[in-house]
Amino acid sequence: MAQYAVLIFSPAPADPMDLTPDYVALLDRYPGQVEELGGKIVTGFALQPSTTATAVRGDLVTDGPFIEAKEVVAGFFILEAPDLDTAVQIAKLNPATIDGGVEVRPLFTPPVE
Repeated sequence: MAQYAVLIFSPAPADPMDLTPDYVALLDRYPGQVEELGGKIVTGFALQPSTTATAVRGDLVTDGPFIEAKEVVAGFFILEAPDLDTAVQIAKLNPATIDGGVEVRPLFTPPVE
């Protein structure tokens, strides 16, 4: 099966400790919904709030995110799905789409020589 990175965007600073019990319940149901559509979550990670980020540009190191934004990357997971259409259907069910959004990107596979 093809693999996709699903990037989770939430309103800044996207602190995972601020999730409501109702939202956590939606997250708990999500893996079952993924499997019903023929996909599988391989691994996933929540990120610390964007306020904990350190940006590096050449030799310049600054506290804070790379760019200021209303929505920030809050986490990501690797999804296995039969095809991009299925991956997008799975992404549409993600609770992050309620007040943020998700981005689905195929993982790069080097061409066979």
